Amino acid sequence: MRKMISIICVYNDEEILNRFLLESLKHQTKEYELILLDNRKNHFKSAAEALNHGGMISNGKYLMFVHQDVALCADDTLENFEKILESLPDTGIVGVAGKLNRRGVVTNVMHGDNFKPAGRFQVIEPKKVQTVDEVLIIIPKKVFEDFKFDEAVCDNWHLYSVDYSLSMKKWGLNSYVIPSTVYHKSNGISSYNEEYYRTLKKILKKHKNSYLFIYTTMDNWSTLLSLNFQRKTLWRKFNTFLDIVSENL
Repeated sequence: MRKMISIICVYNDEEILNRFLLESLKHQTKEYELILLDNRKNHFKSAAEALNHGGMISNGKYLMFVHQDVALCADDTLENFEKILESLPDTGIVGVAGKLNRRGVVTNVMHGDNFKPAGRFQVIEPKKVQTVDEVLIIIPKKVFEDFKFDEAVCDNWHLYSVDYSLSMKKWGLNSYVIPSTVYHKSNGISSYNEEYYRTLKKILKKHKNSYLFIYTTMDNWSTLLSLNFQRKTLWRKFNTFLDIVSENL
C-alpha cells in the first residue's frame, strides 16, 4: 500500500541525524517512506537541488522535507499530519512555523537547550500564513510534480520555502502553519551571511510585482526599498520598532 508521507532529509552530520530525527521516527504510529540524502561530501550545492532530487524519487502522497536536527515530539505526529493535510483546502505548502504579517512568528516549535518556544503565537488549528520556515515543510506530491523548488533563485541553503510559499499564492494555493509540536536543536538566533542576502535579493526581485512586503521568520522585507538600504542599522532598528508595535496591537 502506498505510504501517505515521504520523509526527505538532506544531512551532513550522521550523529545529529540519528540522535534527533531518526530516533523520533522509531515509534511513529504511521508507516512512512524515508529518503536520506547524504551530503557529507557536498554532492548537492543547494537545498533546492537536494530536495528536488529527493522529491522526484519519492512515492508518498505528501512530501515532508525536514532538517536533520528536528525531533517529532509525539508518536502520533505523522498520523496527525495526515489527518490535518487531508482536511485542508487548496494546499500548496504547510509548515510548523511561519509568518502572516508583522505580528510575529506563528509556531508550536520548541528549540534550544532549554526547550523554549520558538515563536510568540502558538496555534491550535491550521492557520494561513504568507510564508513558512524551512525547519519542517510538507508539500502534496501532486503539487510538487508541477512546482519544484527554484534552483536558480535559491542556489544555496536559504529561503527556499519562503520563495515556494510566495509562488504558491500566485497559483491560488495556500500556505499553512499546522498545530504540531516538534523540537529543533537550533536556538533560533538569527544569522545572516552574504549567501542569505544574495538569495533574498533575488526573491525580492522575483516577487516585487505581487507583494509590498515579504514576512519571514527571520525578518520582514520591503520589495520597494533596496536591500542595501534595508540592511542599514537605522532601518533595521525602525523595522524592529514596527514589529514590537504590531505585536502589541
